Amino acid sequence: MRVTGTGHASMFIETGAGSILTDPWVNPAYFASWFPFPDNSGLDWDRLGQADYLYVSHLHRDHFDAKNLKERISKNTTVLLPAYPTSELRDELEALGFRHFIETVSDEVLELDGGLKVMIQALTSPTDGPIGDSSLWVEYDGVRLLNQNDARPTDLSVFRDLGHVHAHMLQFSGAIWYPMVYELPQAAKTAFGKQKRARQFDRTVRYIDDLNASWVFPIAGPPCFLDDELWQFNDIFGDEGNIFPDQQVFVDHLRELGYDNAVIPLPGTVAEITADGCEVTQPVPDVAEFFANKEQHLRDYRERQRIVIEAEKASWSHPEIDVLATMKERIEPILSEAEQMAKGIGGPVRFDLVTGKNGDDDTDAEQVESIVVDFLDRQVRPYAGEKVRYRFRTERRLIEHLLYTGEVDWVNSLFLSCRFSAARIGQYNEFVYAFFKCLSEERINYAEGWYAEQKPDAEDIVLGDWVVQRRCPHLKADLTRFGKIEDGVLTCQMHGWKFDLASGRCITSVGHEIRSSRRDAPAKPES
Repeated sequence: MRVTGTGHASMFIETGAGSILTDPWVNPAYFASWFPFPDNSGLDWDRLGQADYLYVSHLHRDHFDAKNLKERISKNTTVLLPAYPTSELRDELEALGFRHFIETVSDEVLELDGGLKVMIQALTSPTDGPIGDSSLWVEYDGVRLLNQNDARPTDLSVFRDLGHVHAHMLQFSGAIWYPMVYELPQAAKTAFGKQKRARQFDRTVRYIDDLNASWVFPIAGPPCFLDDELWQFNDIFGDEGNIFPDQQVFVDHLRELGYDNAVIPLPGTVAEITADGCEVTQPVPDVAEFFANKEQHLRDYRERQRIVIEAEKASWSHPEIDVLATMKERIEPILSEAEQMAKGIGGPVRFDLVTGKNGDDDTDAEQVESIVVDFLDRQVRPYAGEKVRYRFRTERRLIEHLLYTGEVDWVNSLFLSCRFSAARIGQYNEFVYAFFKCLSEERINYAEGWYAEQKPDAEDIVLGDWVVQRRCPHLKADLTRFGKIEDGVLTCQMHGWKFDLASGRCITSVGHEIRSSRRDAPAKPES
């Protein structure tokens, strides 16, 4: 099996029974904020686009690049489609001209022509990507590959049980806006960033240990930020709280832990994978030296992309849009159906719209309007001076553009762009972000049903001096593997959520209480 790195989470897999192209992202994503690093635009995408099969893991725009898919990927290719609860991924691909689809069944092996076997595991929580994320397992002639990309399955046993995996591709770096956009003192941002960076590495190492593959390929990040307004998010300033470490940093971390089986896939890296080994040809003489010169590579990349960024920015303003009226028209019908999420949020969320730059140094920004999405009264209205637990501050033209385009997923656009700042009182509330992923009737109905169907896990386990439910109340991670207790606080290392075991209260977010008791506590009498 030959695997060619094509940037970020993308790869070109060649076997004797056909080729598979995955997640071919090239063009800037999220309001021209994210770019793949290293630059992969110079690859021969016309050749890569002739793959026999196409796999797009999910709809995040650093995986689903509509421009590249439309212009460079053959419409004769057959799409391997994850089994998602909504038809959005297929609908979007069909709109781009793709005609041939194989609808897979999650966790079931499918044998294609010539003995090529594939299996796609689809994750379907409202918090997995935009209504879904997935992983691709491939086998040909006894060689097996798992492209986990940035999916976070609770258990890799379904892949492990199919036989030893020879190549494991998975995410290791950050792919979110926290804590950089939060209005916090810099010392607090750094502390929270260090914690998140450590959790990212720990989670990745747990996955690596769980699968125990012959070779590990760190992929799916980090993005780079080429706009001058976001330049500070690149990990080139020695900031130990930066959540976007690059591949070389992670491989060095693995080596410190005693791992020597990591391969860094640059755009153009070729790995010939067999049951007995992995022969790698790199496009640069020295990979470590390439990353040592990362800042210069980024500066050169920034100059090449300036015209692209400026062209995108010029398209965002739509002054003809009445933001308040259009938000009311679009969001209030969704609010009327959001029983579970409205209850989980339980109050107003405020958007402060500004003109000019927004960010840490936004002295040139002028606030022009404050709008509240009220989850108690189920309405969108002007801000009336009341206290809110969540507040977002962003440029008015970004909201104008979301409304102009009819965007149904403000997370997979505005929030991932990092072109906003946020403040909150109290704990993180996942329902806030879940709601703004679901601004369509199809999505809100699915998400509401998913939350309504969640039941407490009936199985208990023993962790140290405590008896706790086996599955994390957040996204059902197995706490026998991901649970860690210190000073009476349980941390689920899948996503870093924390629980006070004495009370069962979730420290990280509203709701999500855990069932817990001390091992030596007397049994409660039956009623």
